[in-house]
Amino acid sequence: MALCATTQRTIRIAATLRRVARPFATDAVVESDYKRGEIGKVSGIPEEHLSRKVIIYSPARTATQSGSGKLGKWKINFVSTLKWENPLMGWTSTGDPYANVGDSALAFDSEEAAKSFAERHGWDYKVKKPNTPLLKVKSYSDNFKWKGNPQPEN
Repeated sequence: MALCATTQRTIRIAATLRRVARPFATDAVVESDYKRGEIGKVSGIPEEHLSRKVIIYSPARTATQSGSGKLGKWKINFVSTLKWENPLMGWTSTGDPYANVGDSALAFDSEEAAKSFAERHGWDYKVKKPNTPLLKVKSYSDNFKWKGNPQPEN
């Protein structure tokens, strides 16, 4: 069975992209002996942001979630003191360029990875230990199970 010219061209392009493209992976970054803050100095971050204080924490799930989707993930948030109240609307304003970076971008799979990242960039960090509740396996049918005869109250 012969393939049409368009299909053959698509297959050749896909094969070329597979050879050229490299998937992003953590093993692509070569870890070597580094000094504290060494990566931060060569990354182009301004000097005044190299001595930042950060908080490493594991976010709790929201009140509307009962699953374990976010459990075990770690985030980095920057401690910011450059905040003021906007006189027009009363909203909190900030002049900190890193004010919203931690909420959206700096997520890690382990506490050690977050600590290593903060050390490589020269940031002082504080770790907040997570308060993770134990999840009980429940089923809707458990509400209607026979639990035996009622026990007299003592």
